[in-house]
Amino acid sequence: MKNLVRLLAVIALIIGSFWGKVPAQALNLTSIALPSPPVAVLNAADAKLTTEFGAKIDLNNSDIRDFRDLRGFYPNLAGKIIKNAPYQEVEDVLNIPGLSATQKERLQANLEKFTVTEPSKEFIEGDDRFNPGVY
Repeated sequence: MKNLVRLLAVIALIIGSFWGKVPAQALNLTSIALPSPPVAVLNAADAKLTTEFGAKIDLNNSDIRDFRDLRGFYPNLAGKIIKNAPYQEVEDVLNIPGLSATQKERLQANLEKFTVTEPSKEFIEGDDRFNPGVY
């Protein structure tokens, strides 16, 4: 029975390949149009990367992996920063409840490496700030 089904499938494939041939289409030389240049499209995430967000760590939009270069931030202090976002100013990060004296000192020493921009859904939706999916 299996051999019969295989044989019928092969026959159907062979017949179908000969049956559906389409003739080649000739080029219509009377309607040649010059190709238009591609339109430069910039999505919201790329547009945000051209701001300070691309140069500094944005307290409202950066994910937890961006804090790895700062000594003592990853993952505990970075997680606290992300959980308490959004911030209006960079100095607002010093008002996070439950910070130890050491954590406040680390924040104070690195304030110039931070920036604050408006929260952007491209970067913060779906808890992507804790697990951006980069493996």
